[in-house]
Amino acid sequence: MTTAVSGKRTRTIGVLAMAFATLIATGCARFDDSASSPFSPAPSFNSGGDLNPNGPKPPPTSSTPPKRPTGPCIDPDPNVVATCLDTTGGLVVMPDGQSALVAERRTGRILQVAPEKPPVEIAKLDVDASSDGGLLDLALSPTFGEDGLIYAYITTGSDNRVVRIAQGDVPKDVLTGIPKGATGNGGSIDFANPNEMLVLTGDAGNPDAANDPASLSGKLLRVNPNVGPDPKTPQVALSGIGVAGDVCTEPGGNIWVTDRTATEDRLQKVDKNGVVVSPAWTWPDRPGVAGCAVSAGAVAISLTGAKAVAIVPVDPGTGAVTAAPSLVAQDKYGQLGGAGLGPDGTLWASTVNKTGGQPGPNDDRVVKIPVPAGGGGSD
Repeated sequence: MTTAVSGKRTRTIGVLAMAFATLIATGCARFDDSASSPFSPAPSFNSGGDLNPNGPKPPPTSSTPPKRPTGPCIDPDPNVVATCLDTTGGLVVMPDGQSALVAERRTGRILQVAPEKPPVEIAKLDVDASSDGGLLDLALSPTFGEDGLIYAYITTGSDNRVVRIAQGDVPKDVLTGIPKGATGNGGSIDFANPNEMLVLTGDAGNPDAANDPASLSGKLLRVNPNVGPDPKTPQVALSGIGVAGDVCTEPGGNIWVTDRTATEDRLQKVDKNGVVVSPAWTWPDRPGVAGCAVSAGAVAISLTGAKAVAIVPVDPGTGAVTAAPSLVAQDKYGQLGGAGLGPDGTLWASTVNKTGGQPGPNDDRVVKIPVPAGGGGSD
């Protein structure tokens, strides 16, 4: 596999793959730019956010870690990257692995976060954050280094949709008309290749619509992001999605999807030939599957209710799940939502403790979660 720059695209990280592969023993749960923007005002960009990976590099750091400051919104945990955020949506690690973009679901803000630095507002979108809607996920263009484009899955006053954001411009619609409901508005985006965006949509509180070919609800859709908004464009890769969790991809390989139903949480797979393996794993205890990140040898899944990350070991060749999941970082950061993988193999995650959780004084947060190098199912 090759290194990718899309939202949550996988990287071949040998160390992480080996670490993930060992976590199988304990702690398991069966568990066209033609459209005008619907937003007013246009998104605001802050010139302080350096999104150009080809720009100046920071000076070398000392081998002696600096003393961690203290005070409001300073977390003593060195793995905490950002604090005092509003409840988060999606998370995507930047190509250089030094920072990440995180969505604030209710405020519509896109923030760039990095260790030992205050968050920088990159853009702000006008969203409908009622119920479980708002700014729900982010992805980077596969050619982000050249075009700087960011994609977002959002809820508006009339629908759920995917928009493209360019610095200094209003958002441009990519896919509109995804049904909006009182619940079930969650959705996720990722790129399979430059001409194919994967859009995971929730059932909008209507499970019957998830199996209706005429509805965009409860589906994994294949969309050409270079074509204007047209609800007839998407091809359905997977139907029957409940509450949408996340979609994460392997370049030229498997597509992994998490979702929640009334009876179980699921990890589903669509292989490189488009064959659906449903499910690849289920959790009858419904721990709240959310964001996912994939590397050769494992899928990491943020669990909201279980307050942990599940590591699902898979065979790198066949993509088959080889053992029951194990847990890391259990009860350490509270409810976890977003997940992303850095180029160095570090797992980044965002918390959602301000939504139905028990937020601490520094929530919500973005954290780096070390993956144990040896066996064992919990951290």
